[in-house]
Amino acid sequence: MLHFPKRTLTRTALVLAALALLAGCATQGSPVPTPSSTPSETPSATPTPANSFVYSNTAYGFKFTLPNSWTGYSIITSKWEGNSVSTGKIVETGTFLSIRHPLWSAAAKRQDIPIMIFTLNQWGSLTQEKFHVGAAPIPPSELARNSKYVFALPARYNYAFPTGFEEVEKILKGNPLQGK
Repeated sequence: MLHFPKRTLTRTALVLAALALLAGCATQGSPVPTPSSTPSETPSATPTPANSFVYSNTAYGFKFTLPNSWTGYSIITSKWEGNSVSTGKIVETGTFLSIRHPLWSAAAKRQDIPIMIFTLNQWGSLTQEKFHVGAAPIPPSELARNSKYVFALPARYNYAFPTGFEEVEKILKGNPLQGK
């Protein structure tokens, strides 16, 4: 039988409790997705690897390179809400897009690729900590921008570790979003 010092067991218990709390908060305040129209796929002027294709969003002016395994994806549109740091009241809202894997189902949920869309002014206010989004004390991270919008990844989007989160992390490491 293995014996561990009491201090090690206490630290382990605290770490596990913290992870459980974070996982529980990951969905708190999350946007409720609603199905939207069919995604727009247009040929890209820039070459893409042979095993990928480009989703082009003309409404917000960005392109997102996806692996061929995501052929048949869907776009889920919802809203993010920004709460005032001082009053807690909603002071900003914006679009929250999720690129959903084609194998996602209610019975077998998979990790979406989440994209928060901010105007340049909203992003400035967010970075000045005039408001916050989500339950995390960490702001979203910028993926890309264009002349009108900043595209951001929500903090802790994958803390529940759903199926496919590793694949989404790999996709995001390739800087797939380009503002146009």
